[in-house]
Amino acid sequence: MKRIKRQIEERAHAGLGLGLQGKKVLVTGGTRGIGREISLALASCGADLIVCHRQAGEHVERLNRDLKSTDGTHHVIQADLSEAEEVERLAQECTERFGSLDAVVHNAGAISHVPFAELPLEEWRRIVDTNLTAPFLITQKVLPLLSEGSSVIFVGSKVATVGVPKRAHYTASKAGLIGLTRTLVKEFGPEGIRFNIVAPGPTATEAEVPEEVIARYSRMIPLGRLGRADEVARAVLFLASDQSSFVNGQTLDVDGGI
Repeated sequence: MKRIKRQIEERAHAGLGLGLQGKKVLVTGGTRGIGREISLALASCGADLIVCHRQAGEHVERLNRDLKSTDGTHHVIQADLSEAEEVERLAQECTERFGSLDAVVHNAGAISHVPFAELPLEEWRRIVDTNLTAPFLITQKVLPLLSEGSSVIFVGSKVATVGVPKRAHYTASKAGLIGLTRTLVKEFGPEGIRFNIVAPGPTATEAEVPEEVIARYSRMIPLGRLGRADEVARAVLFLASDQSSFVNGQTLDVDGGI
C-alpha cells in the first residue's frame, strides 16, 4: 500500500500545472497495461474518471483499490465495446454520472498474429471492430457530451506507419485511426474539439515477453530499451490538458526513436 501511495504521489507531481483537476474523462480499456497507467495518471492529477473494461478479474479489483487512494469521483464499468448496444450503454453511463466529458481516451484494443494468407475474415473483423469501429462508435455517441476545449485521444501504434508481418489486420486498424483523426479535426475544429493520437512503440507492461524479443527490440531502439507504460501515460496527460490547446490532428510517437 505504501508503494502504491508513493507511485500515486509521483504521478501527481509529474502532472502539476496541467490543469486536469475536476476534468471528466472516459478511458476505455483502462484497467491493465498502458490503460491502467493512463487511468492512474489522470486520477492522480485530479481528474474524475469513468474507466471501462471488457473482462472482470483481479486487475479490475486492483484498479478500484488504487483509485480509492486518489481524490475525485471514479467509476469502473464493464462493457464489451465490440457490441453497439454496449457502447450505447456506456455513453448513457457517462451522461448520467458526469453530464459532460472533457476528454476521451480510446485505449481499448485487441491484437493477434496471423499470416495474411491464413487470416480468417472473422479475425479481421474482430480486430478492426475493436480497434477502429469501437472508437468510431464511442466518439459518435459521446459527441453531445463534448464541447469547446474537449480532447479526444486515440491510442494508436507505431506499426500503423511501418507495418509488421502477421499483423495486417492490426496494422490496418491502427492506420485507420490516423485517417479518422485527420477527418474529425476538419469537422469539429470549428467547435473547439481536438483529436490526436498517441502512438507507442514497443512498451513494457505486465504481459510476459520473451527475453529474446526484448533484446531484439532494445537493439532497434536508439535509447536502447523498451518504453514504459508511464511514459505513454504522460503523453496522454499532455494531450488531455490545456497545455496542448493548439495541438490538433497529430500523431505523437512515443517510441524511443525506433
